[in-house]
Amino acid sequence: MRYALILILDMKMYIIRFAGVITLAGALAPAYGQWFPRDPSTPRTRDGKPVLTAPAPRLNGKPDFSGVWEAARPTFDSHRSYTGRATADPDNLQIDQTDASDIRRSVFFGMNRQEEPLKPEAVAVLSKRQYEQPPAVRCLPQGVPGVMMAYAFKIVQTPRVLIMIPESQEPPRQIYLDGRTLPKDPEPTWMGYSVGRWEGDTLVVQTTGFKEEGWLDNAGHPRGQSMLITERLHRRDFGHIDLEIRYDDPKYYTRPFTNKTALNLIPDSDIIEFVCTENEKDMEHLGKR
Repeated sequence: MRYALILILDMKMYIIRFAGVITLAGALAPAYGQWFPRDPSTPRTRDGKPVLTAPAPRLNGKPDFSGVWEAARPTFDSHRSYTGRATADPDNLQIDQTDASDIRRSVFFGMNRQEEPLKPEAVAVLSKRQYEQPPAVRCLPQGVPGVMMAYAFKIVQTPRVLIMIPESQEPPRQIYLDGRTLPKDPEPTWMGYSVGRWEGDTLVVQTTGFKEEGWLDNAGHPRGQSMLITERLHRRDFGHIDLEIRYDDPKYYTRPFTNKTALNLIPDSDIIEFVCTENEKDMEHLGKR
């Protein structure tokens, strides 16, 4: 079983990891693979173990990204907070260090703060957000790319649209594959408006039209409404996707910047229903800080 427990200590919320993903209000969730039947399309060894290095499946001649995925997690010996300390920074309220990718903690993880390409407008937003709770704590979406960086999520792919269904409170994300272009003035949303095109076996996704209330990461880096996020996804084999993310936002940043990570398949599994405010008990305490 995987469980998550939230405690309120010294008016700060610390998240104790028993195993797997976190939820608010001490909700309990069952483990992957406890009741899900085996996927008959998964290649296996003679003893039934999934072969994650088998060739990637294809749909209409293109790689099929369908499945349940999670971003690569940091190793224990590489844990360090966004501030560069060797242990988690208690003044940075964030999800469990062991269950979030470095990108979720900061899109500039590992970089000295003085080297971050921030405009004064971004510094002002960051300074304000040091005193705010991250969106997830307030039962709000974080959006792209955070939706893929801390929880399991499911991809359902068809020839005309790819849908990402998060296990957290994030809304589903639609990536249109039907040849349309990005709208010139999209209605701002948490997830933005996404279109994809194929470059060989690599899916190139461009997204814009964001609500500026969303955070790029748990550190609070901002995103402008017209930020352009370009993702390149390459399913190199059955169990792994290479992901590159490029950010272009002249409102807040002096230059474009890029993240790279891997998405790992969780075989014979499915996402679990999650309702952020169901039996929620923490907001009344957080409001007294």
